[in-house]
Amino acid sequence: MLCVAGTLALTSCSDYLETDSPSKTDAAFVFSTSETARAALEGAYADWANAAQNKVFGDGLFYASDVAGSDIERHPEAFSNQPGRHYPETFYQNGKYAGEYSLLSYQKENDTYAALYAVINKANIVIQSIQSSEGFEEMLAAKTESTMGQLYGEAVALKATAYRELLKYFGDVPYLSGKATDSGNLCGRDSIYDVVLDELQQAAPVMYRLGSIPGITGKNYFSRTYVEGLIGRIALEAGGYQTRRGDLTRTDGQGNALTFEQMGEPNNGATYGRRSDYKKYYELAQQYFKAVIDNPGSAVFHTTDPRKADNGREYGNPYQYFFQQMHDDDDGYADESIYEVSIAQGAGNDARPYSFGRPSTGSSKNNYPCKNYGQGRINPAFYYGMFDPNDMRRDVSCTVTGSDGAKGTEILLPFSPGSQAKGGGISFNKWDENRQKKPWTANQRKSGINGPYMRLSEAYLGYAEACAMLGNDAEAKKYLTIIRERAFPAGKANVDKFINSRGSLLEAVIDERGFEFAGEGDRRTVLIRTGLLPKKIKEIKDLTKAMIDGLTANGYYQFANGNVISSVVYTKQVDAKALNGHRLTAQCPAGKENDPVLYPSWRGVNDDWSAFGLDYNGNTNTNLAIKGLFTRLSEAEVAEALADGYTAADWGKTLVEKSDEYYKYLFYDYDYVKAPIHYWPFTPNVLSNGGFTNGYGFKNE
Repeated sequence: MLCVAGTLALTSCSDYLETDSPSKTDAAFVFSTSETARAALEGAYADWANAAQNKVFGDGLFYASDVAGSDIERHPEAFSNQPGRHYPETFYQNGKYAGEYSLLSYQKENDTYAALYAVINKANIVIQSIQSSEGFEEMLAAKTESTMGQLYGEAVALKATAYRELLKYFGDVPYLSGKATDSGNLCGRDSIYDVVLDELQQAAPVMYRLGSIPGITGKNYFSRTYVEGLIGRIALEAGGYQTRRGDLTRTDGQGNALTFEQMGEPNNGATYGRRSDYKKYYELAQQYFKAVIDNPGSAVFHTTDPRKADNGREYGNPYQYFFQQMHDDDDGYADESIYEVSIAQGAGNDARPYSFGRPSTGSSKNNYPCKNYGQGRINPAFYYGMFDPNDMRRDVSCTVTGSDGAKGTEILLPFSPGSQAKGGGISFNKWDENRQKKPWTANQRKSGINGPYMRLSEAYLGYAEACAMLGNDAEAKKYLTIIRERAFPAGKANVDKFINSRGSLLEAVIDERGFEFAGEGDRRTVLIRTGLLPKKIKEIKDLTKAMIDGLTANGYYQFANGNVISSVVYTKQVDAKALNGHRLTAQCPAGKENDPVLYPSWRGVNDDWSAFGLDYNGNTNTNLAIKGLFTRLSEAEVAEALADGYTAADWGKTLVEKSDEYYKYLFYDYDYVKAPIHYWPFTPNVLSNGGFTNGYGFKNE
C-alpha cells in the first residue's frame, strides 16, 4: 500500500495480500520453522505487553484520558494541577486550546506512538516470513486450524491490535506493511481499518480457539476467539463516528472514494461523522461477535455465582465473581476473559490497583496495602442518579471508601480534589489489593493483577448493539436481557422499563454497556463512535447541576431513582470481624441494606493484614460504618447516630464548595455542536521523521 501525505493512492487489499509462495506444501519446513516463528512472536508480545501496560491500557494515554474522560468517569485532582490530562479530557476545551497545548508528561517523544510501531514492525517480520513460506496459500485456502496458521494469526492480531490503538489515539497514521514500498506518510484510517479487518478475517479460520492452542494454557496469547472479537470491536469503530481532519482524501481499502454522514459543525478544520456505508461494518460485527458467543472456547459467561458463604460472608453476584477471580491467583485467569494483559506479581508496573483501583494512603513500601493513587474516579451524579440501586454492578464498580495503608483500616473518600484516599471522591472499585489472596505488601505497583483486555460480555453487548442498529430487535433485546438480568436480583432487572427510559433499544444497549464497563475506561470511545457523545455529556452536566443546586438550596438532593445525597454523612470505625466474622465484605445480604457496615457492598479491608506483617496495636476497629449515604436522616436519627459514637463528615457539602471541579470543568466549554477533538497530537520528532503535519488545530513544532 502506497500512502502520500494529503492524498491516498492505495493498492487493493487483494494486491496487498498477494505473496510469492510456491503452491506445494512442505510439511517438514512448516514444522521446522514453527519454533522460530514462536520465538519471533515472543518479541512482538513483549513489545505489546510494554505498550499495553504502560501506554494504552495501563498508564500513558489511557491513564490520561480514557479512564477519566467520559460522562461516567472523572479525574481526582484539581483541573489546574493536571493540564496534561485535563485538556485532552475536555477535547482541548472544545478545541480552542488545541493549538496552545504544550507537550507535557503524558505525550512524550518516542513514547506511545513508537511503542505501538515496535509491535507492528516485529509482527510484520513474522507475517512476511510465513507469507513467503511454502504452502501459505494452501494453508489459508484450507481454512483449518494449524500450528503455522495459529502463529500467522497471532502476528496478524498483534499488528491489528496495535493499529487499533494507534487509530484510537492519533486518527490517521502511517501504514507499514514491512515491504519496500512503505512510504511512512499518513494513511487515512478508513483504508487501514479495511486492510486489517481483511487480514483478520483471512487468519481467523486457521487459528485455534481459546483453550485449545497447542502448548498454550493461559489467556495471555491471541486465539481465534480473540481475533473474532477483535474483528467485531474494530468493525464497530470503523463504522462509527470519529473526528476526521479535512486535509486528507478519504478512500476505502480498495482505493475507492468515501462519503460521510456529518454530525454537528466543523472544528479546527475537522468534521465529526461516519462512513455512509457504515451498516456493512455493523453486519461484520454482528457476524463475528455471534461467532464468539456461539463458540467461546474455554471462556465462560457465568450467570450464577459459584462461591459458597464463608466466615459469615455472602456472595450471590456473578458479576462480582469475575473481578474476584482477577485477584485470586497470580498465574490464573478469570473464566470470562478472552484475553488478559498479564503481569507477574512483584515484577513490572501494575496499573490495575494503583491507577484504576481502590485508593490507599499507604506509603510506597511495606504497607497494607501500599499507596494506590486512584487516577480514575466516578462522577457522583452517575453513582447516585444513574445506577439503579438494585444493580449489583454498582458496588463492584464504585466505592466511597479507601484504605489507610499504614493502619490497614477503611476510610471515607472525601470529595475535595486530591489523590490516594485523601481526596478525589468516589473511586473505581474493581481492583483492590485488600481482596487478593496473597497480596504484595513490599512495594507499590507490583500487585500482579492482570488487566482484562477482552471478555465475553463485550461480545454479548457488541452483538446486541449491531443487531439493534440493523433492526433485529428481538436478538438485541435477548442479549441485553442476558447481561442485565445477571446484574440484578431475580425479578428486578426491569428490561422493558429500562429500554423505555432510554427512548430506544440501541441507546439502552449502549447505556447498559456503560454500567457493565464502568470504571474500565471503555465509555469514552463508545460514546464517540456511537454519536451519543453530545447527548450523554448534556445529561451528566444537567444532572450534576441539579444535584449541586439542590444541595446548595436544601442540604440534600433526591434523584429520580430514590437515592438521596446529603451535605454530610455519619461514620464510625467498628470491629467488623467481631460483628460479622469478616472484615472484607462481599455482596450485602438481602434485607441488610440498612446495615451501615455491609452496605454498600464489596468494601472493608483484608480479613487479616497481620498475616502479612501488620501490627494492629490493639486497634481492631478496621471497618467504616456509614449512615446517611443514600437517605436523608431525620433529626432523631442524627441524634441517635451521634449518641452511638458516629461523627459527621462533609459529603455533598464539598461538592457545592468545589462545584467548578465537578461541574464547570466537566467537559469544559463543550458546546454539543462542534466536532470533538478527541486525539493526541504527534510530537515534533514524529512530525520531522515522518514528513507530515498535525491536524485538528495542533501545533506543528
